[in-house]
Amino acid sequence: MPGSIQSIERAAAVLRLLGGTDRPLGLAELAAALNLPRPTVHGIVRTLCDVGFVDQDAGSARYFLGAGLSDLGHPRDRHDLRAAAMNWADSLAGSTGLAVQLGVAGSRSVRLVHHVFRPDGSPQHIRTGEEQPLHATALGKCLLAFAPIAIPPTRELDLQPWTGRTCTSVAALEAHLTTARRRGWASEAGEFESGVGGAAAPLRGSGGMVAGAIGVVGPVEELFGVGGELRPRLAEQLLAASREISSSLVGVL
Repeated sequence: MPGSIQSIERAAAVLRLLGGTDRPLGLAELAAALNLPRPTVHGIVRTLCDVGFVDQDAGSARYFLGAGLSDLGHPRDRHDLRAAAMNWADSLAGSTGLAVQLGVAGSRSVRLVHHVFRPDGSPQHIRTGEEQPLHATALGKCLLAFAPIAIPPTRELDLQPWTGRTCTSVAALEAHLTTARRRGWASEAGEFESGVGGAAAPLRGSGGMVAGAIGVVGPVEELFGVGGELRPRLAEQLLAASREISSSLVGVL
């Protein structure tokens, strides 16, 4: 059996020390209590600060338990995700000419928390708040591929055929997810709405955990080229937006 991971043990010890006193502790006090060099302890507490488990008093530079610990066991705030993504979603819609959607995992669906209209002035209706199928949308497939703990296993999904192109077998869906993990993004071409396709990439918060997904949606012929492949420029723009949003989520979600 593999042994314990020393860095995690030390981080847990820091949290126990801070939680066991009614006052903030300085770096020297923590180092002495743990019998560790100050640079080692400093690296631990800075990492704990970055993920929100520890805070530092600006005046005294002493450390105390952070609000992030009390958030454990509670759903992530979708409003924080939306706020961090809004500007990049607007920019992505403008650069691609496509609608942009932001989704989070529901119990058995993907829930849209933000929607930017495609900027061509065509008739459109706001879809924020809608719940869409995991297996038939790019956002849903993205969450299935990259956030499997947050949603049911594929074998437990109702693989309802929304169109003649919907992926309705577990084996076929798993193949789609394997491809998505290799590429870094998921796609669908007319599986939820005939003639409409999408591509989506994961949004990662602290520690690399997936907090949601961002996707572009539009006519199939505008997203996909010869052979049904997503146009390379769209893939680059989508992944660039997901990276920038993910960077802004570190320490927030």
